[in-house]
Amino acid sequence: MDVFSGAKNCPNETVWGPQASFRTAERTLIWNVPLEELEHVPEHWFNHPAPEPIYNYILGLVYMFYMFFSFVGNGLVIWIFSSAKSLRTPSNMFVVNLAICDLLMMVKIPIFIYNSFNLGFAAGHLGCQIFGTIGSFSGIGASATNAAIAYDRYNVIAKPFDGKMSRGKAFLIILLIWAYVTPWSIMPLFEVWSRFVPEGFLTSCSFDYLTKTDSIRYFTAVMFLICYCIPMSMIIYYYSQIVNHVVNHEKALRKQAKKMNVDSLRSNQAQQSMSAEVRIAKVAITICFLFVAAWTPYAIVALIGAFGNQSLLTPVVTMIPALACKSVACIDPYVYAISHPRYRVELAKRIPWLRIKETPTASETQSTVTESTVSATPAVTATECN
Repeated sequence: MDVFSGAKNCPNETVWGPQASFRTAERTLIWNVPLEELEHVPEHWFNHPAPEPIYNYILGLVYMFYMFFSFVGNGLVIWIFSSAKSLRTPSNMFVVNLAICDLLMMVKIPIFIYNSFNLGFAAGHLGCQIFGTIGSFSGIGASATNAAIAYDRYNVIAKPFDGKMSRGKAFLIILLIWAYVTPWSIMPLFEVWSRFVPEGFLTSCSFDYLTKTDSIRYFTAVMFLICYCIPMSMIIYYYSQIVNHVVNHEKALRKQAKKMNVDSLRSNQAQQSMSAEVRIAKVAITICFLFVAAWTPYAIVALIGAFGNQSLLTPVVTMIPALACKSVACIDPYVYAISHPRYRVELAKRIPWLRIKETPTASETQSTVTESTVSATPAVTATECN
């Protein structure tokens, strides 16, 4: 029996236990947390008043919409990029991996919804560990995958002849991404270094950035470096190089065309090919911008919690970055639906009632024919040799 059960409606009733003062003055965040679960909640949240139930219900509904739209959008991306021959390229393996990360992020949402409609830490410590572990794998995995996409786009545009990604190399990079992610997800789970704890309205969980110990501070600093600064630096570097390359290349072409007294040195097919690559690069840049916009607030909150003024971190303040992170997992696939040329073509073929108007360019058609011819050539040669 919970000795605090009467405190939520009767603030003047005598309450026993070390947390009595937190529960009797007003309903706080921990008002319905079982006594045996209190050790898993950072003390920072003990004095914060509980939100009105309506806010939990609204967040629960918002996350239900997130989950629905993410499953539909990312499911389509995984299906089409995996099944369409024109999209089964080494570069697009990173796109599929990002969609898997975004989809994985939604797998934990039922725990949040359950907590929200039960007004707090209802799923308990076990639910928190599941939520935190999945969130860590999906969040860090998405950041590393965005960095890999930036690297690939840089090679395709800035090094078109010697920068082509092979299927084996792409697969190896994806394996390295998950190897990179795993330690930072497993260590808090088994409390080898840091731990997963509830945050905000105690309905979501993340790694501990509030406990005032050197170990927690060091972990937060390393996480900030490994999981935010390094991927972010790669993203900024590679996309700045892409922009620089495109600008310089266009200047050189215009200069040469002027010397030769022609309007342009590009053939129609070359223009279409470059246009498609630039459109794909724009998609990648948009998604990486969304990643920056989503995860920067979380990084700032974690740094404030570990090294700054913790009084700034109210439950509402810490819920905002969590909302931003989940929103990106929903938006990513629809960015592809709007902007990625080949994806739009395949989407129009498979789901015609969406009425997407996109036709393959001559360069894409030629590319597909060339790939088919090249793949058929070895078989013909083998037959002739026999």
